Amino acid sequence: MFTASQQEQMLDIAEAAIVRGLTAGGRVAVEGLPDYLQELGCAFVTLRRDGNLLGCIGALEPYQPLGQDIADHAYAAAFEDPRFEPLQELRGVHIEVSVLGPLVEFPATSYDDVVARLPREGAVVSAQGRRGTFLPTVWEQLPTSESFVAGLWRKAGLRPGTWPATVWTYSVDEFGRDAKS
Repeated sequence: MFTASQQEQMLDIAEAAIVRGLTAGGRVAVEGLPDYLQELGCAFVTLRRDGNLLGCIGALEPYQPLGQDIADHAYAAAFEDPRFEPLQELRGVHIEVSVLGPLVEFPATSYDDVVARLPREGAVVSAQGRRGTFLPTVWEQLPTSESFVAGLWRKAGLRPGTWPATVWTYSVDEFGRDAKS
């Protein structure tokens, strides 16, 4: 868990990356960060306006310092999510940062076993060369295990019930605020 001050710092990084994209274009290199943001880490950044999704991009496994990961994914969520038009303004945007814990393989014997036992955490499915993930907040929209798992399979481009598949779970430290700009 991150302190309130650390959460604010990460949200500031995300917002600054979006502001940079709106005003000057292009990504920003994040420098001079405290140690915890220089460690390898991965995050998703989700943008909403009036509860409607505007973009959500992230990484499932760490490959760069956490601070840079947040900046890169904030920019990508605002301007590169192929499901949405690029963001035109920051007014009214709610920024959420989800810092992911490590992926933990979920031992399952069948699709029905996943439905029966999947914990209410983030989840990843991989099968037939396809992969999809849902953050834990998706449980709010798909509150039953049946609907969550079927939605996860569909997001990966798989027919619900497809087996064999590999499933991982992960925890997140999730926090957000309305943009200040």
